[in-house]
Amino acid sequence: MSVLTLPAQPGSDTGAAPPPLPWRRMVWVTWRQHRALLISLPAVLGAVAVFLLIAGLRVHHDYAAIAACPPSGPSGANAAGATCARLLTDFNNTDWTLGNTAQIFMQLVPVLIGVFAGAPVLARELETGTFRYAWTQGLGRERWTIAKLTLLGATVTVLAGAFGELFAWFFQPFLPVEGLTVLNATVFASRGIAFAAWTLVAFALAAFFGMLLRRIVPAMAVTMGAYLALALAAWRLREFYPVALVTNNANLGTLQTSDTNPWLLGTWYTGPGGKPASQSVLNQIFNLFPMHGAPRTKLSFAQLLAQHHFTEWTRYIPVSRFWPMQFIEGGWLLVLSVVLIAATVWLVRRRAA
Repeated sequence: MSVLTLPAQPGSDTGAAPPPLPWRRMVWVTWRQHRALLISLPAVLGAVAVFLLIAGLRVHHDYAAIAACPPSGPSGANAAGATCARLLTDFNNTDWTLGNTAQIFMQLVPVLIGVFAGAPVLARELETGTFRYAWTQGLGRERWTIAKLTLLGATVTVLAGAFGELFAWFFQPFLPVEGLTVLNATVFASRGIAFAAWTLVAFALAAFFGMLLRRIVPAMAVTMGAYLALALAAWRLREFYPVALVTNNANLGTLQTSDTNPWLLGTWYTGPGGKPASQSVLNQIFNLFPMHGAPRTKLSFAQLLAQHHFTEWTRYIPVSRFWPMQFIEGGWLLVLSVVLIAATVWLVRRRAA
């Protein structure tokens, strides 16, 4: 019997580990695995963007006609006034119906993108059992997870940011007409940095729960609940962003247009010496108002307070602080997203193959 021998192959018989696969190979793998999402998501957002662009041109045209209306006279019965009133009525009945519906839809866009893009990233591998093959390839399970989450997370964030800017342009005419400001809760979260950041955190939540629960549908349901709770908490948290101002100006907001009115957070009173005034003392001053004659206006109340050496203080956030608030909210949402992704990678590392 003859024995055949083969020369030793580097990296196999010598026991040397093969070099890790380059990151660019993981980009191609991610594209192959998630090309349906990476094609359908831009396509859907692109189609909605075309609709918003066409509808936005009409909305801006209608608003320009309203803004060009001359100030109405004392009676408001002139022909120009009647025409402007009709334009405003038509705007509220048609354009605002569309705008309000789109605004409600925008509150759901981040979580919808998040659950459909983030939940299947890892949960599908665990449900089908293909993780046993994917995690044993040359890239390694941790690098495999980081690459997929980073690429998909960056994609949905950039797409959401661009879509949010288009919607901000579309919705802009409704602010002065409907008495809204960019600091309103639903308006604030549907534009700028915050909209992109909320989409990223929804994606990170869905990926985390997908790895934790190892099922796609339960991960989607839990993500929606967690996202709703987080959004409700953020509405209250915005009041404590370090951008608020304090003033004793009793006319705050009365000389501004509706879309630039500040967000009033709270009011309190101080008495002589700067000590806080109790409600009972304020009631006694209020009872000094005449029961007949001059109306009990805020300005006359402020004058009466000043006569008794009391001061009304108001804590508020001006509209000019919109972008600092956007950066603050985007910052803590980014940190939360990084923490969720790190926790997801840790769960992948702990999961036995």
